[in-house]
Amino acid sequence: MPRRTATERHQDTAPDQSAWPPEGTALIDALVAFHHPTRRRLYEALRMLGPSTVGQLSEATSLAPGSVSHHLKPLHRNGFIEPAPELARDTRVSCWRAVQRRLVWSSDDYPETSAAREVAEVVEQLNFEYQTQATKAWMSRRGSLPSPWNDLGFANDTYLRVTPEQMDDLRLRVHELVTGWTDACVADQEEQPDVERHPVRFVARGFPSDPTED
Repeated sequence: MPRRTATERHQDTAPDQSAWPPEGTALIDALVAFHHPTRRRLYEALRMLGPSTVGQLSEATSLAPGSVSHHLKPLHRNGFIEPAPELARDTRVSCWRAVQRRLVWSSDDYPETSAAREVAEVVEQLNFEYQTQATKAWMSRRGSLPSPWNDLGFANDTYLRVTPEQMDDLRLRVHELVTGWTDACVADQEEQPDVERHPVRFVARGFPSDPTED
């Protein structure tokens, strides 16, 4: 029996491309798939490296090839990555590319005692821990980055009394700014693929907060 091609092997995890953005239980499945630390690391590796084989991802992340293949399946099933068979030198080799996705969720959308609410809250905590870890990693190594990258990080915060409408206005403004900036950067990279670039992470948070205690 002839060996199946990479495309044929991945048909069982192919997502429904018309079902984005996900809602309800599908959103919970997507959150679980993406916010597993290993899977998020693999997704970000694909975003930075471009289309890659399992072997290349294994080398870039120091994960075993079997582990890479295992974690790519839920990413594919939930629409975060897709096969790139046209880039593989051998039809038996799996080559993957990242699909740019935006997830928006709130644990308040689910009943307080539901399993979905619990998952949404756990994922929010995992997301915060991942961002915190990434921030600490940058702070520890920024002195070793070449100029001008070693001097381009920034932080900005404010603290004041606002109305609910003003808080929501801030959320919408930040979302619009980041979405437009991201789309422009992606388009520029496609038009000028040879320009020097460096991975950048942007995180913004705004939330009700009483004065902190000593």
